[in-house]
Amino acid sequence: MTTQDKDVLIIGAGLTGLTLAYLLKQTSLKVTIIEANTRIGGRILTKYNTNEAAIDLGATWIVPQQSNVLNLVKQLDIKLFKQSYGKTAIYHPDNSKQPQLVTLPNNDSVSYRITNGTETIIKTLANTLPEQTIKTNTSVQSLQLKAETILVQTNKQNYNSRYVVSTLPPALFNQNISTQPELPDTLINVLANTHTWMHNSIRVGFTYKTPFWNNQNTSGTIYANSGPLQEFYDHSNATQSLFALSGFMSGSLLHKTKNERQQMALQQLQSYYGDQALEFLSYEECVWQQQPFTTPSYDNFVMPQQNNGHPLFKSTYLNNKLFIAGAETNTRFSGKMEAAVTSAHEVFNLLKVEIK
Repeated sequence: MTTQDKDVLIIGAGLTGLTLAYLLKQTSLKVTIIEANTRIGGRILTKYNTNEAAIDLGATWIVPQQSNVLNLVKQLDIKLFKQSYGKTAIYHPDNSKQPQLVTLPNNDSVSYRITNGTETIIKTLANTLPEQTIKTNTSVQSLQLKAETILVQTNKQNYNSRYVVSTLPPALFNQNISTQPELPDTLINVLANTHTWMHNSIRVGFTYKTPFWNNQNTSGTIYANSGPLQEFYDHSNATQSLFALSGFMSGSLLHKTKNERQQMALQQLQSYYGDQALEFLSYEECVWQQQPFTTPSYDNFVMPQQNNGHPLFKSTYLNNKLFIAGAETNTRFSGKMEAAVTSAHEVFNLLKVEIK
C-alpha cells in the first residue's frame, strides 16, 4: 500500500470539509479530502430529474442571521430565493379531528433556499478545488501519531499528514476510526454521545406539473400531528416554473419500504388536496438513518442537540495535530449549514497559527 505526504488531510467531503479546503486554497498547503461515500455533500443531498423541480432531501433553509453561510454563498456567486409559505397552512392536529385551513401569523422573518437546490453549494465549492483533491469511496480506518505527522490508514492507501481535520459527525468518527494513542476518555464519551443532526429524519418530496396547492382555500404549507407527513412545504423552483412539495416524514416509518412510505404519504396528501395529489411526476426520499457513511448507530438514547458545541471540540488532539470540526461541534446554529461553515472558519484560523 502506497503512502502520500500531505499538509492537511480532511476527513469528510460535506459542507465543512469542502469549505475548509476552499479556505486553505489561499495557502500553499497540500490538501486532500477523504470521503467514504461515492458522492460528496454529506447531509446536503438534492435529487434532480429532467424538467422537474429539484428536491432537497437534506439541509435546505438559510435564515438572515446565518451570516457565515450567507457570506460564503455570496462569495461563490450562488443565488438565493425566498421560501414561499403563503398566508395559510393546512393544520391537522390529530386523528380525531379534521384538517383545517388556518391563517399563519404575520411574521417578518424570512427563509431562503438555494436556487437549483442546496447541492449547488457543494458542486460550486468542489469546482474551486484542484483536481484530485477529493478522494471518494475511500474510508479512513485509523490515525496513528508519528514524530512529526499522523499516519492515516484508509482502505486504499496511507497518508502521512502534518494535520488531520475530521468533519464527520462526532459519533460517526468515534464509531469508525481508531486512534493511536487513544483519545482521552472524556472526549470519547462526548463523541459517542453527541447527537447527529438529521439522524432520525426522513425527507421526502413529490414533483408535480401544476401547483394545485396555490388554489384558493388550500395551502402548500402543512403542519400535521396525524399521518406520516409532519411538515410539508412548497418546494417549487425559484422561477415558479417547476413545482413540488417536500418536507419531513415521521421517523417511525424507518422500517417501511419506499413504496409503502410513498403510498402512505399520497394517502395523506389526497385527504388534503383530492385526487390531484395522486398525479405526481416523481417521488424522492432519503431515510438518513440508512446512510452508513453519514449517520452513526447509537448504543443508547441521545437527546436532540446533546453535546452539540461541546467545549472539548474546541481543543486539538494527538499532539495538536488532530482537529474535530463539523456542524455538531459548533454552538452557532448547531447542526445547520451555518454551524458547518463557522466550524470550517474556526479550524482554518487555528491552522494558520499552527502551520509555520
